[in-house]
Amino acid sequence: MRRHPVAAMVVIGAIATAIGIALGLAIDWFPTAGAEQAGRIDTLYDVLVIASVPIFVLVVTVMLFAVWRFRMRPGQEEQDGPPIHGNTRLEVIWTALPAILLVSLCSYAYSVLVDIEEQHADELVVEVTAQQFAWRFRYPDAGDRAVETTELYLPKDVPVLFKVRSEDVIHDFWVPAFRVKIDAVPGLTTELRVTPDRLGSYPVVCAELCGLGHAVMRARAVVVTRAEFDRWLARAAAGGAADGAGGDEGAGDGGAAADPVALGRETFTSTCGGCHALAEAGTAGTTGPDLTTALRGMSEDEIRTAIVDPDASVAAGFPPGVMPRDYGETLSQEQLDGLVAYLASVAR
Repeated sequence: MRRHPVAAMVVIGAIATAIGIALGLAIDWFPTAGAEQAGRIDTLYDVLVIASVPIFVLVVTVMLFAVWRFRMRPGQEEQDGPPIHGNTRLEVIWTALPAILLVSLCSYAYSVLVDIEEQHADELVVEVTAQQFAWRFRYPDAGDRAVETTELYLPKDVPVLFKVRSEDVIHDFWVPAFRVKIDAVPGLTTELRVTPDRLGSYPVVCAELCGLGHAVMRARAVVVTRAEFDRWLARAAAGGAADGAGGDEGAGDGGAAADPVALGRETFTSTCGGCHALAEAGTAGTTGPDLTTALRGMSEDEIRTAIVDPDASVAAGFPPGVMPRDYGETLSQEQLDGLVAYLASVAR
């Protein structure tokens, strides 16, 4: 090491780089991909790992060598190091090479961004509204009337254009399985394009700290076949149950839509369960009161008021203004009536 320090550093750095790149590529960092855009973004991440690990190893190796080789010895406490002059050639090299690397990576990242934001003629438009602490999804082209729901239903292999808005503070619309996200900014409409390519249910989360209930600002993105989506959208546009109805062939004939309590339970789990605990529904939210005990003795009128005007009576220990105050408008009349019926049945 003393006779050939540079050679030793090269060997150590090469071994550390190989191990670092292998680990960076082998570890499964992300959830299962659920959109076409995910593959290109995952590849971009791998390229960044391959480019950044050698730089990190180089810096750390030189730093540790300098600490060891030029450390202070006993008796040198009052000594200054020898005066040296900078190496202009070395400074030009270590300025130019990182600049070239950064420009190359930025150019590649930009090409990926342009690729994943490509417009399609047959895009499905979904309007996303964020509000402390809930998501709403609106399908403006559903037919005679727009469909609004608290669960996001998407058809597989169909390009989707999300138009994202916020009604209060900055939020961030993010489906980790899709790999893309965008801020919801008050007063602006931001856009995001995704093409789901895998059937399943994926969490929708807020990726921007937005207040007390940020951690439970959750929804569900359900990717179904095009035929299932068309049936769900037609049923919802005709006045059936929008939430939890995907793939349920009998919802319009004796299913959840015909049973107010069943519809209310579905509405509760998809809309309220993230913030409220309720043993019967199997939810464990802590942002709002535990309804397992808070509902006892409440009448249907009291429950309805608590939903549409939550600040009229705030439970002890909880601040006002946390629960959205527009459920009277965002829930359909069937959903609201079903939710009241379900909670009243639990309160007995």
